[in-house]
Amino acid sequence: MRTPVNGDPELGRVLPASDTAVPRPGREGVVVAAAFVVCLLGGTVRVEDTLTAPPPAAWLLALVSCAVLPARHRRPLAVLAATTAAGVAAQPLGLVLSPPVIAPALVAAYACTLHMPGERRAAGAVTLAALVLLAGSVPLSGDLSWRDASRMGTVVAAPLVAGLIGHAVRTRRAYLAAVEERARRAEESREQEARRRVAEERVRIARELHDLVAHQITLANAQATVAAHFFDSRPEQTRVSLRELVATTGHALDELRATVGLLRQTGDAGDAMASEGPAPGLARLADLLESFRRAGLEVAVREEGRARALPPGVDLTAYRIVQEALTNVTKHAAGRGVRVGLDWGGGRLTVTVSDDGGAPAGPPALSDRPPGYGLIGMRERAAAVGGELTAGPRPEGGFLVTARLPLPPVRDGDMPEATDEGRPA
Repeated sequence: MRTPVNGDPELGRVLPASDTAVPRPGREGVVVAAAFVVCLLGGTVRVEDTLTAPPPAAWLLALVSCAVLPARHRRPLAVLAATTAAGVAAQPLGLVLSPPVIAPALVAAYACTLHMPGERRAAGAVTLAALVLLAGSVPLSGDLSWRDASRMGTVVAAPLVAGLIGHAVRTRRAYLAAVEERARRAEESREQEARRRVAEERVRIARELHDLVAHQITLANAQATVAAHFFDSRPEQTRVSLRELVATTGHALDELRATVGLLRQTGDAGDAMASEGPAPGLARLADLLESFRRAGLEVAVREEGRARALPPGVDLTAYRIVQEALTNVTKHAAGRGVRVGLDWGGGRLTVTVSDDGGAPAGPPALSDRPPGYGLIGMRERAAAVGGELTAGPRPEGGFLVTARLPLPPVRDGDMPEATDEGRPA
């Protein structure tokens, strides 16, 4: 059972009400022996404030009340009741009921507020014990002097003070346990966050490698296919395709080296990316389209609306989606005609890439390649910047990829109206 401490449920969850450290046997023996000696010395005080040798009643009272103390950790309420009853029996045995005589009851009151489940129950038990001891300290003769009143006050106050000390120790232990628990949870949260960031970084690097390498290798494959197709009939075209193949593979090696270099960086991933230069965006769209045209695609571009400066993440996402969609056309589509659309209206950038699905006008496409992770990566990229992406066959033939990406608010000085040439002037 776990109970709140000082009204704080967090402390109650951390420290069980009955779960406290049991003293070591040596310490337990010291506590019991000290209570026995103090109780025995209390029995030497007489009514006239004189000291005598401990009478047999004092020995009996000390032995009985201290014999139950070792069980106070497991049965605090029962031990408190037993020691309180022993204290009340002091006056009938001819002893003066004073704080030293009820030393075992004080130890039991401390243990009760420290171990007993429920603070209110513990406080009520200690208060009841104090009242019982107060009643038992009333002189049997009926004469009440100032000395007797003072002694009665100390008798009733002593268990209450012991109970307050036990409550303070209990609260302190619960607080320390809560601090340790929170530190442990914070450490676990840091470890989970680190693992999550590592996983996200792995996905990001895998996506970058796929977009970079798959694009360049697909272009190289297409250029090699063109060279093989025209090897006998058009040697000049073959030489042009081979030169472009050399350039494409060299560019692929450079981009692969830059991307893999991120894995060697010891600093922040953002700093590592910045050290490799700015990420590509729509400003490099013309170069991207030209590379596909050299590979045999017939790419047409149309923009509508007012182009705006994009956040780096959205700009990179738009570029990669066009790149991956054109790569998929090169690998899987039968036709060579592709249309790329950029619509800046409606508070979002709509990117469309569609192929005509017609018969090939040149070398055969790489349609026998198995599907990869291109569509998955495009959807992940769009979702990461708050957009969405759909892809599927068109009713009239071919395939259509549509990405809707959020746009920043319009500001003065944004780029002018776009034209059919592909990029605004």
